[in-house]
Amino acid sequence: MRTPILISSTDDTVSITVQQRSSVAPSKAFRIIVPIDLTSVFHRVAPFPGVKSVANQTEEWDHVGPTRNPQFDDGSQVDEQLTEYTEGSSFAYQLTGFTNVLSRLAAGVRGEWNFNPDGDGTLLRWTYEFKPLPGRRWILAGPFAPLWRRYMVAALARCVRAVEAAQGNS
Repeated sequence: MRTPILISSTDDTVSITVQQRSSVAPSKAFRIIVPIDLTSVFHRVAPFPGVKSVANQTEEWDHVGPTRNPQFDDGSQVDEQLTEYTEGSSFAYQLTGFTNVLSRLAAGVRGEWNFNPDGDGTLLRWTYEFKPLPGRRWILAGPFAPLWRRYMVAALARCVRAVEAAQGNS
């Protein structure tokens, strides 16, 4: 069963985008990042937990539709579904059903990764778009945003290191 799309053009969302370059070609970076072991890159960056495991993955993460439940090291979890997939260049997913503090701040999140040519390498761009609950936008856009950006920067750096290491092994 496909989850309804979380965010529409009329929603007043909070977006946070980070980017980093890699010397690896976009198609190769894409093939490494899409199925990456979440526990290897999403570590705890206070106040946010790291991913300790993934449960209930329905199928390979290589087309629109699969779902899974990332489990965090603080005992919380989230429902994740792959909502867009363009081979070699981008993918998007939505996160809903948070069991941590985000359940009181956002109805959900749309995450999107883009793998853009950058000379011989790739400019990886990752966006988290939060759909705030009523009256909570100011929290997400204000005190929450710099803390979440720090979490994303750390995770993206680990992703790029994984891409570069895989390139070195081929």
